[in-house]
Amino acid sequence: MIKQEIQFIEHYYQVVSEYLMNYSMQLVGAILVLLFGLWVAKKLSSVTVALMNKHNIDVTLTNFISNVVKVIVIVMFVVISLGKIGISVTPFVAAIGAASLGAGLAMQGMLSNYGAGLAIIATRPFVVGDTIMVNGISGLVKDIQLGHTILIDEEQVEITIPNKQIIGEVLHNSFANSLVKGEVGIAYHADHHMAVKLIQHILSEHPNVANEPENKVGIEAFADSAVMISYRYWVPTNKIIETKLAVNSLVFDAINNAKIEIPFPQRVVTLKNPT
Repeated sequence: MIKQEIQFIEHYYQVVSEYLMNYSMQLVGAILVLLFGLWVAKKLSSVTVALMNKHNIDVTLTNFISNVVKVIVIVMFVVISLGKIGISVTPFVAAIGAASLGAGLAMQGMLSNYGAGLAIIATRPFVVGDTIMVNGISGLVKDIQLGHTILIDEEQVEITIPNKQIIGEVLHNSFANSLVKGEVGIAYHADHHMAVKLIQHILSEHPNVANEPENKVGIEAFADSAVMISYRYWVPTNKIIETKLAVNSLVFDAINNAKIEIPFPQRVVTLKNPT
């Protein structure tokens, strides 16, 4: 048993020795070609990044294209290096093709997300910092990746949306701000003009409320026991809750200080004597 193992080792040692003796120069040449290819790939990748940055191309698309360029160049020089040492690359190409076909069928969803991500980056329907709503989900765009987009909603919860769920859907983009709606009911005999002016003043003075688009304050509806004063304003998406709570508190205080009645719901009940 030991003798057979020694013979096996000697056989392969002899094969390797003969190969190194016959192909030593080719092996050195292949290594040099491969090292040169790595250097070229790195340089071309850097040049691609610099060129795309010069034309203000999106950073995600820039990184993707530069990485693709690097991989293509490296693969080319690996093929050349294998040819230098007498290894035929035809079986590898066939195997890679078959593997790519199988991987493509298995990763259709992932590839469709990547394709949608490239479409988003190229057409730029929204950018990082915009506020979007798609498929009933809204939030501030935190990051755009090739496969998915990350939003942050008003409760600071991160939402990951596959890019294929965005492309082809109706997309609402309010850019950096979001619309906030509020309302307060006042008595029918109260001065609604004063109430509107008080709310307008509060909105114009609050630091988080945007000047554009213009704030809207006015009568929304005539309810059973109150005139409903509605106010709408725009705030940065990441400050929705804190601003809404602060504005509602200021509106309540201003209405009370101005002696404007906020009525309770009333219901009239008539009792009839039994016959």
